[in-house]
Amino acid sequence: MYKRSVDDILKEALQISPVVLLSGARQVGKSTLCLWLDQEYRVFDDLSQRESALIDAKGYIQSLPKPITLDEIQKVPEVLEGVKMSVDKERVNGRFLLTGSANVLDMKRAKDTLAGRLIEIEMHPLSQKEIHDKAEENIIDILFGQGISGLKAIDISYLDILSAIINGGYPEILKIDSIRGKSLWFNSYISTYVERDIRDVGELRDISAFIRFYNIIAPRSCGLINKSSLASDSNLSEATISNYLSMLEMIYQISLLQPFSSNVSKRFIKSSKLYMRDSGVFCHLLGITTANDLINSTHKGDAVETFVYSELLKHLSYSLTQAQIYHYRTNDKREIDFIIQRADKIFAIEIKSSQSIKKDAFKHIIDFQNKSDKEIVGIVFYGGDNILSFGDEINLRYAVPLSVFF
Repeated sequence: MYKRSVDDILKEALQISPVVLLSGARQVGKSTLCLWLDQEYRVFDDLSQRESALIDAKGYIQSLPKPITLDEIQKVPEVLEGVKMSVDKERVNGRFLLTGSANVLDMKRAKDTLAGRLIEIEMHPLSQKEIHDKAEENIIDILFGQGISGLKAIDISYLDILSAIINGGYPEILKIDSIRGKSLWFNSYISTYVERDIRDVGELRDISAFIRFYNIIAPRSCGLINKSSLASDSNLSEATISNYLSMLEMIYQISLLQPFSSNVSKRFIKSSKLYMRDSGVFCHLLGITTANDLINSTHKGDAVETFVYSELLKHLSYSLTQAQIYHYRTNDKREIDFIIQRADKIFAIEIKSSQSIKKDAFKHIIDFQNKSDKEIVGIVFYGGDNILSFGDEINLRYAVPLSVFF
């Protein structure tokens, strides 16, 4: 079993809150983590448990031994009312651990958000740090605490990095050695879990239309959302597109990254960027199965960017640093892949899939630094081996190997 970065966070949350919600996509390891805790466990995949909770949520909760883990809570969000009543009657920290593979607090059937009674924690697929037994290392905390000097490039080949991007972070996929076996698993994941969870979170009248849409958005990872174009390509209405995107966010399959805005310029693009949440799913949907496939793919850059976004999202979720992530793009097409900000300190991040780097890769970062009065450190992640300085005495800029994520 992998040591998970969220483990200590979860244990601390249970000490200070009567209800903890551990949410995240199917198969990221939520149930495995919870089963290691010394408490009762019920799962709403069990039809008997689900029926009992639906008929009498209050009575069901009262009858349970405490502390209790209730798994797949999105199947019976009505039970939250019973949890609320139990907490209000007897407030004891750590009594309820809820897990869900959909954002249950955004579901229409979840009538009570348990405000003031609940801590929500998101669990992601495995990060490369977790896979390599370094779950305690957090890149965001290192950057804001120690700066670039705290990052360590490790000895890993470029082909191994590309293979890691193709695998993604779902624990089960890392147990499979063959290309065919991995393809079978990804196909099963999409048909079994994605389709099932979509039905749990909203009305889905045409599953074939949804799957068609799901395949259409995959090549658009890293791109600006254009609902009109998506509607035309999928032969669906913009209202349906909005609904599908919302549901895919709720089951942690995509992210819509908000644009950065400040007084640097009034000419920002206001559209969000779409990202697949796992580079393995992204590569599977595009038919990329080997490192050579990825090297020769027109989507190589997008795959690397999707991977870095996924890794950054994991580190942001688990970090002590309360930082936010955005994308940056202006009307005159000056674009920076990611802006990570805490207060007046900003890291402007570009992603390059190449193994070499030139100063030109920093041109939009340089423009951004020149326009802003904030402390901005420029980073270009690339496929090389060494951390290199491309800055000057005033503005710091570095090329940083992708291997720092491993």
